[in-house]
Amino acid sequence: MDVRIGVTYTAKELEVELSEDTDVASVKADVEAALSGGGVLWLTDRKGRNVGVPADKVAYVDLGAEAGDRRIGFAG
Repeated sequence: MDVRIGVTYTAKELEVELSEDTDVASVKADVEAALSGGGVLWLTDRKGRNVGVPADKVAYVDLGAEAGDRRIGFAG
């Protein structure tokens, strides 16, 4: 599953590719807990690297489809 995180005061967004067996509900709960608690949003990508974003700098979080579900082109 792909996760895109918009960070305040920057035009770029962070893209984190999580393992395919990641539970979407669990990721949503982690995001909500970090944002409500004011701490750091920590995610672990499929290579085992930890990515942390201070919760007060998160502009948005986009939980995308699994990597195999991506569409390319001009499909409607």
